[in-house]
Amino acid sequence: MSPIQGRPFLGDDADLRNREPASAVSKYEVFQAMTEEEKSQVSEDENQPDDGQEYTINVKGVTKNFGALIAVDNLSFAVRKGEIAGFLGPNGSGKTTTMRMLTSYYTPDRGSITINGVDTQENDLETRASIGYLPENNPLYEDMLVSEYLAFVAELRGLSKSERKENLDQTVEETGLQNVYHRPIHELSKGYHQRVGLAQAMLHRPPILVLDEPTEGLDPNQRITIRDLIRNLGGERTVLLSTHVMQEVENTCQRVLVISQGNLVANSPVDELLQQAMELRSVYLEAEGNQIESGLATLDSISEVEPLESDGGRKRYRISMSGDVDARADIFHLAKKRDWILWELHEERPRLEDVFHSLTVGATESSESAN
Repeated sequence: MSPIQGRPFLGDDADLRNREPASAVSKYEVFQAMTEEEKSQVSEDENQPDDGQEYTINVKGVTKNFGALIAVDNLSFAVRKGEIAGFLGPNGSGKTTTMRMLTSYYTPDRGSITINGVDTQENDLETRASIGYLPENNPLYEDMLVSEYLAFVAELRGLSKSERKENLDQTVEETGLQNVYHRPIHELSKGYHQRVGLAQAMLHRPPILVLDEPTEGLDPNQRITIRDLIRNLGGERTVLLSTHVMQEVENTCQRVLVISQGNLVANSPVDELLQQAMELRSVYLEAEGNQIESGLATLDSISEVEPLESDGGRKRYRISMSGDVDARADIFHLAKKRDWILWELHEERPRLEDVFHSLTVGATESSESAN
């Protein structure tokens, strides 16, 4: 089932499948049309795995309100031990609120969160100790040396003297801070600031890392460095990675969770999500000739023709294909029949950005209209 036209979660429930609209809409809109009972059924049944694997993060039926605002609405998902999961959502989606509940900064109004099998509301000290958290703004003590700051964090974490030395040595090596270890933090580049922030999150050797926009503001080379660091953390640790940079998710994560207006609208491996979104495939056409757009509209293999900016006599179009059909052969034969000059004709495969937009477009438009 496509993640665009189907229900907001992967699965095969006949009753909910019958609720699908005739035309493609965002999964956010499909989810919003459900009753509270249906939301609860989909959220808990399809996002609580029962496959015998070990899950270090387990969120079940969580709701968080701020006055009349429902920030997170009956949210359920689980992340496997050693998995790197991307956690995506537009601004105002409830993503940050969810991460703050995972790290016990907020308490759910309803539902439960377990970290390494421990309920955050029953023993938040133990669950906090199981998580290393890198917040978006990465607050550091700029007047300290890197060595002083990390020693300070180790002391706050209650590490013994022997643990402190061993953990510091290992963390500094893993994050590549050897060359700046004795430098003031305020002298460091943005990339090294992020490394120090990542080091403080890892210092007590937690089994889970929650990273909020770890590559924000970095140049391309710095992004690659941090991305490689995060990728190397997988397997040994569970990583929940929040980012707006889709390339980071494609290159780093095994699984993608997408949240929109407090609801989970996707929970799938990256490759599977892209494969299911093949209906988003399009063709780029650059041609010269008469009545090109009206001619394209006659082809059954084409669902939509989007005119792009033209250059002189050359006309450019982005063409959406119907279902799994490849329209390029039809376009080529039509061009030959009508004496069009083809300058370019190629398929544009869907990117994660396209999938993300299709999953959250309803929520984004609602948010913008409200403002």
